[in-house]
Amino acid sequence: MENVERFTLPLFPLSAHLLPGGKMPLRIFEPRYTRMIKEACANDSGFGMCMLNAAGSKEDNTHIYPIGTYAKVTDFDLLEDGLLGVTVEGKSCIAIESISQEDDGLRLGECYWLGNWHEQPASTQMGSVNDKLKELFNAYPEVGRLYPSPKFEDPAWVMFRWLELLPIDAEQKQRFLIEKDYSKVLNYLTHLME
Repeated sequence: MENVERFTLPLFPLSAHLLPGGKMPLRIFEPRYTRMIKEACANDSGFGMCMLNAAGSKEDNTHIYPIGTYAKVTDFDLLEDGLLGVTVEGKSCIAIESISQEDDGLRLGECYWLGNWHEQPASTQMGSVNDKLKELFNAYPEVGRLYPSPKFEDPAWVMFRWLELLPIDAEQKQRFLIEKDYSKVLNYLTHLME
């Protein structure tokens, strides 16, 4: 791992997870995250969206799982309640090696890019997994509106959306992200939908 490019990112931990190609609306109210968003917009940079580990501790930062997603702000607005509303998009998976904390409580992660996943299945293998995502987008317009140009023909995009939307245990999601094997995710999703 010595030749891997490392970089530091501000971290935004959530109980939900954003994956590459995913979009998520956020309400920003804590000063540390308002600063993070302002700096990301000013520098055209991003931050790490991380899944919370309920069994972990804030004291040693084990409350943040080690696999996250590099995200960038794609839209922002002042909400009716006066809070900052932003839409973020996941760009690429990252691994977080270590975490430090700034004076205002914003956590910074030393990160590196995770490599590509193993060969993805053909779109013809997706079957009901693809069809059911289309049904979900139609049934829940608030989800569909986030994706004016959905990529239903892209198996990776479809599987990542399911991993975001389904109430799958966070540890299981982390295992899928570490293994980087589309066939395991497809088998898991297919089994769930039978």
